[in-house]
Amino acid sequence: MKAYVFPGQGAQFSGMGLDLFEASPLAQEYFNKANKILGFSITDVMFTGTDEELRQTKVTQPAIFLHSVILAKVLGENFKPEMVAGHSLGELSALVANNVLSFEDGLKIVATRALAMQKACEVEQSTMAAVLGLDDQLVVDTCAEIDGVVVAANFNCPGQLVISGAVAAVEKACEVLKEKGAKRALLLPVGGAFHSPLMEPARAELAEVIENTTFNTPSCPIYQNVTASAITNPKEIKKNLIAQLTAPVRWTQSVQQMIADGATEFIEVGPGNVLQGLVKKIDRTTQTSAAKY
Repeated sequence: MKAYVFPGQGAQFSGMGLDLFEASPLAQEYFNKANKILGFSITDVMFTGTDEELRQTKVTQPAIFLHSVILAKVLGENFKPEMVAGHSLGELSALVANNVLSFEDGLKIVATRALAMQKACEVEQSTMAAVLGLDDQLVVDTCAEIDGVVVAANFNCPGQLVISGAVAAVEKACEVLKEKGAKRALLLPVGGAFHSPLMEPARAELAEVIENTTFNTPSCPIYQNVTASAITNPKEIKKNLIAQLTAPVRWTQSVQQMIADGATEFIEVGPGNVLQGLVKKIDRTTQTSAAKY
């Protein structure tokens, strides 16, 4: 079975989407539509902007979403997913790709999500850190022992986990985790504590938009970050998408469940190849590739 997976924040690069725009009139139509919906020329930033400009959350999230979703549209008849999943932001790309959301509604939710997360980051100094070489449960338990807000945020693959929270608590957790044998525990260059309780203001803001948006029955199951299981009920999809902002991304568990449910080939749709690498680390027997138009 073919599983299509969609990347999240961090996959952006200067020039992203330009080849797609130049190769396809359909892509041009969607990119131009996006500029109108967003009220600024995101294509200018994507195609010719600096890495720094692309790192702004209000730009990064829509840019990755557009690259992924428009690529899926351009694939046309060649895009036939039997299951989908997305890493964090990528979950919204997956929901447009499997017809739960329209392109327009998906982009509006992404834009709202990006701005809400940016605002939440400004409320309290917070950060994230990558932890390598430890058992997931040991990291989870260690975070629970630290004073202040720090939680496991991304279960990326076995032995690679990201923690998230208040700066002092994350720094203390990194110290303790190194003492417990972590190969590395290093702060990431991010502006906030994504997928932690500190995203609560953003979750509340996003919930209002999602509740007022029509979600259709998907054309194939989506394996959502919060549950790591196949979901087809639009009400459940909404609930999990809202919960995602303050809950961990269970990517390892999602991929394992997809494989258990019959996935043999994982195709990454969007910029970069991060997810292909993670899937291989989760299960070396799987086939991985990048979507090509």
